[in-house]
Amino acid sequence: MPTTLTSGPVRVRVPATSANLGPGFDALGLALGRYDDVTAEVTDGGVRVAVSGEGAGELPADERHLVVTAMRAAFDVLGVQPAGLALECVNRIPQARGLGSSSAAIVAGVLAARALVADGGRRMGDDAALRLAAELEGHPDNVAPCLLGGFTIAWTESSGARAVSLPVASTVRPTVFVPAERGLTAEARAALPATVPHADAASNAGRAALLVHALTADPALLLPATVDRLHQDQRAPGMPATAALVGALRGAGVAAVVSGAGPTVLALSEVPAGFDPGTQWRRWELPIDVSGARVSRGRL
Repeated sequence: MPTTLTSGPVRVRVPATSANLGPGFDALGLALGRYDDVTAEVTDGGVRVAVSGEGAGELPADERHLVVTAMRAAFDVLGVQPAGLALECVNRIPQARGLGSSSAAIVAGVLAARALVADGGRRMGDDAALRLAAELEGHPDNVAPCLLGGFTIAWTESSGARAVSLPVASTVRPTVFVPAERGLTAEARAALPATVPHADAASNAGRAALLVHALTADPALLLPATVDRLHQDQRAPGMPATAALVGALRGAGVAAVVSGAGPTVLALSEVPAGFDPGTQWRRWELPIDVSGARVSRGRL
């Protein structure tokens, strides 16, 4: 049976995410209540991308846009390539700050393409969408919470990425501190050593397991549960302000970590009312997104 494209626009809303959460390197992630909206429609030819908000005037407006790249990859899997595409991107997730902007773009593209195919849900289920998104991103820790919502544990098997989403204790209310400067995931990964001491790996395994319990059942344990020995100290020389803020927050008893590859800082426990991070940080208290990416018909 030939693949049929649908007419009219589809809209995808994707949440910001924070990955690693301290000890859960490349495995743990959290969906946060700040969103990008993408509206996509099939056209007779060419690619047009209009961007407003974060990244406006900087991101490409053609085939090079990451949402389009993800859509093209998804259309390949779905067995059809439209002649043209028109996209409207309303971005609220800061670019290159460790809040999953690239994962949001990838998930939005995969889901938009699926929604523009008449039987896309049958041809590509959620498990397949996760595998494709993780393949495009390179690791599943951000795409999993973006797609599924909540607190996610992701892993990779021979068939590709898999993930589960767990409910978070109601008293966990994240705060993010977003700096003006940007960071690059590739540079942050390059700062990591090729091997790690067995003691450090064992420490992180225990803390990551404790973090699952702390986030879902006992937030009083979040401070010890967020101790990391695999990546944050190794990356600290490249983002000293981030490392200093994490240290100051933890010194005040706050379960603070580097969000993803940084430079944003994520606090998982309450920040004291009088704590002053400095004027270079935007402070946002964000709810946990429990729904993940959402698809609807029509425009914004």
